[in-house]
Amino acid sequence: MNQFLNKIGDIIVAASDFVCGYPLFILLVGGGLFFLFYSRFIPFRGFKYAIDSLKHSEMGNQGQISSFEALATTIAATVGMGNIAGVAIALSIGGPGAIFWMWVSAILGMSTKFFEGTLSVLYKGKDSNGELQGGTMYMITEGLGKKFKPLAIFFALSGLIGTACFMQSNQLTEAYLTVFPVDGNQHIVKLLSGTIICILVSIVVLGGIKRIAKVASKLTPLMVVLYFLLVFYIICTHLESIPGVFASIFKGAFTIKAGVGGGIGGLIAIALTGIRRAALVNEAGVGTASIMHGASKNKEPIREGLVAMLGPSIDSGLVCTLTAIAILIQSDLIPQGGMNSVEGLRVAITTFDASIPGVGKYLLLIIVTIFAFSTMFSYSFYGQKCTGFIFGAKYEKYYVYYFLATLILAAVVPLKSIVSLVDLSYGLMAFPTMITMFILAPKAKALMNEFFNANKKK
Repeated sequence: MNQFLNKIGDIIVAASDFVCGYPLFILLVGGGLFFLFYSRFIPFRGFKYAIDSLKHSEMGNQGQISSFEALATTIAATVGMGNIAGVAIALSIGGPGAIFWMWVSAILGMSTKFFEGTLSVLYKGKDSNGELQGGTMYMITEGLGKKFKPLAIFFALSGLIGTACFMQSNQLTEAYLTVFPVDGNQHIVKLLSGTIICILVSIVVLGGIKRIAKVASKLTPLMVVLYFLLVFYIICTHLESIPGVFASIFKGAFTIKAGVGGGIGGLIAIALTGIRRAALVNEAGVGTASIMHGASKNKEPIREGLVAMLGPSIDSGLVCTLTAIAILIQSDLIPQGGMNSVEGLRVAITTFDASIPGVGKYLLLIIVTIFAFSTMFSYSFYGQKCTGFIFGAKYEKYYVYYFLATLILAAVVPLKSIVSLVDLSYGLMAFPTMITMFILAPKAKALMNEFFNANKKK
């Protein structure tokens, strides 16, 4: 029996490595390039309008949250362990030049998120309770037609598995054990950690999308500001190292090593085994953001797309850059040749503690905790909506119980095969999302042209 289970595990790992390797890389990066040129560089010419849209979007009654709450909640989901451990992994394999490619990937992600946010509002659908919802599944059924419903179900099924927070709970527990080592049997400590995580997350997620959005809209700005202040202190106390840090980023961006490893590292995904981390950074094109922005009350699809576009500039742009600067200041502590996510997190903790001796690791642990919890809050909603689409809205509550149970399980058990299954499912979500967006992009572009032509006259 064990041999059979091991064989199944090996198949899952192999499938995950393949799908989340070059196929996903080509889809997301190629798609981002397409949307960048197709929109005539919307991240640059639309940024001012995006900021303005946060304040002036026209809200209606068809939705559950505001555009700002939708943005805050998607950022809460994307700013997580990948912004810390993933950056360390990228630097280990791609070198400092990987950070330059992160900035490039942020621009591509912004282009993709613009279309994702726009289409999520343009093509909403009703759930079994008659309430309007958004997401890739409704973009498919409302935009492409009912005959494409199997594709929508494929997305939702993938989402049921892909949005489970195994990694967040597991890595958060490992972070605690790194900072506060425990001698002897660690299973009791891990079980206790997982149980506490489960209880705290349940307080928010059992309150539904409105409570999740309310918490995220307050937590997201706070956690970004706190992280900025932490790294800003490190910068101020190591000013002599900063010119060298940025010089190494630009110099390394176009070396052979950065061109191969770093270019992929710009998407927090190095070579075949690392590219799946890219989807966990800004999620552009995966479809999760379409679910959240589809819940917005915004009546203007283009303005919602512009708001959605801001997400990658914050998670893949600002937050990943802050992490990179802090780690590169202690570049001699970065092992070469790659590592797993837990090792990446440990490297980050070590470098922060070296820059702020004695307390750096504790300060980063606080940030890591906030990052992890913010992600878990948001992911529960994604899974609920996928459940509601397949089985009916009345069954969404059962997904929440499953979600909470996985937080305890993930803190305790080895996760190689389970994480590969989650990564595989998460990666598969991108294929129906991107295909649908490619087909429906002309609709979004027509609205985009109308929007910019109207605003030129003002």
